[in-house]
Amino acid sequence: MTPSPRYAFAAPPELRGPGPRRPVAVIGSGPVGLTCALDLATRGIPVVVLDDDDTVASGSRAICWAKRTLEIWDRLGVAEAMVAQGVTWNVGRVFHRDRELYRFDLLPESGHRRPAFINLPQYTVERILIERAADFPDLIDLRWRSEVTGLTPVGDGVRLAVATPEGAYDLDVDWVIAADGARSPTRTRMGLALHGQRFEERFLIADVRMRAAFPTERLFWFEPTFHAGQSALLHRQPDDVFRIDFQLGPDADPDREREPERVMARVRAVVGADTPVTLEWCSVYSFRCARLDRFVHGRVVFVGDAAHVVSPFGARGGNGGVQDADNLCWKLALVLKREANAALIGTYDEERGHGADENILQSSRTTAFMTPKSPAERLLRDGVLALAGEAPFARALLNAGRLSRPCSLAGLSLQTPDDGGGPQDGPVPGTACPDAPVSDAAGRPGWLLDRLGGTGFTLLVFAGAAPPVLPDLPGLGIVVVAATPLAVAGAESLADPDGVAARRYGAMPGTTYLIRPDAHVAARFAAPDGAAIAAALARATGRAGAPFREAA
Repeated sequence: MTPSPRYAFAAPPELRGPGPRRPVAVIGSGPVGLTCALDLATRGIPVVVLDDDDTVASGSRAICWAKRTLEIWDRLGVAEAMVAQGVTWNVGRVFHRDRELYRFDLLPESGHRRPAFINLPQYTVERILIERAADFPDLIDLRWRSEVTGLTPVGDGVRLAVATPEGAYDLDVDWVIAADGARSPTRTRMGLALHGQRFEERFLIADVRMRAAFPTERLFWFEPTFHAGQSALLHRQPDDVFRIDFQLGPDADPDREREPERVMARVRAVVGADTPVTLEWCSVYSFRCARLDRFVHGRVVFVGDAAHVVSPFGARGGNGGVQDADNLCWKLALVLKREANAALIGTYDEERGHGADENILQSSRTTAFMTPKSPAERLLRDGVLALAGEAPFARALLNAGRLSRPCSLAGLSLQTPDDGGGPQDGPVPGTACPDAPVSDAAGRPGWLLDRLGGTGFTLLVFAGAAPPVLPDLPGLGIVVVAATPLAVAGAESLADPDGVAARRYGAMPGTTYLIRPDAHVAARFAAPDGAAIAAALARATGRAGAPFREAA
């Protein structure tokens, strides 16, 4: 295994004396914490990132990164490097013993910039994010070997006590983002607990290096002949590394199961005795499906595993955490710029709490199917497995991990409900925006999502042959999409010659979408009505028509 990079400790100015109050401190430099830092930096918000270590994750850990996560990372300038270094896959196959039950394609249509998933080990993801953070030297202050040892609310901010190799200091900040993982010291320090269900089942993860002919697909086995009575999962990673997960049962001895000889015996049962293979890393784990009751506690906001934990089956942990960052940071930026009341942060709790509940529900159902605990559950599972090879309805019941998808925010408080006059197809308010290939006025090809969201709200207007009449709404970006580019003052014009964008948005001439900075639909209309859009914009920023007030 390539040695992990080590990042040098640099003495911060606070060791020489009290420094200025900072807008945001992020505790933890994992994928979620670094995504938060980059997101805020792209919005012009300075961030201090504190981590007690000086390197990236040990072992591959999270490896499956979903299309929605890649689209978020596109906005932050890192997705291209992730995809280039990762292993792309769209297809999964499910087996029962030696028999393939069915295969599924998560992205069967063309015209998408990003694949359904890439496999890329967490340490590589972190390294790419750290390298990107270096592009913001005036906005991201990444402090290694800086352990947060205390946290005290002070007025409308927080004082952090930080220990370093050269001494301790206090850091005053407006907001703290706790991204310090499943064992979050911040959560413990604040006396907060995760609530949910602990599963006693144990699993072995083994990363092995080998040259093997396994396809670049997700392979899942129920009761395989090489691992009788249990389940197994295989993913290809970069550089001839494969991830193999083995279900062990609740009575497995973790120390014994981690013994290299025992791990390799299980691996060779999968890959064959004659395949040259080396063990790179392994871990034995059990898991919880649990969450904090609230993610926002005064000026401290919890994200990722610090806020919620799920089983690894379905790739909902890391992807859900990146979606937390995507949801939180545009709101926090508006609050810090005094363009929104601090109460807007409460909608992060509402929206991502809903997302955590959805992930926990799906993860718990997967676990119940994989490890039935009652005769009725086992009877159902065995019946589904027996029928799934021939019966499509049984395949819908077969649960080998419902893979991560963006959570819908439909019906929550920031979204304006449809009034019946808008499009009948396409994404409803609260849905993550679909991407589509487009070209600009000069004919250069590109992608629609590059023009949506970002640092502010965007109005997406679909037009026919004539330029639309647009409302006068200062500060709102406007994108007009038509079959051929139209000259529209105050708007960017994009061409959709094959109609892919129009189909994905259920659009007719005049169809209009108000898009949030996190590329979710806030509202949609049959035509670009200025008053209706202004009301929806007020609602989407937590104003609901009232003027902004400074947070108490």
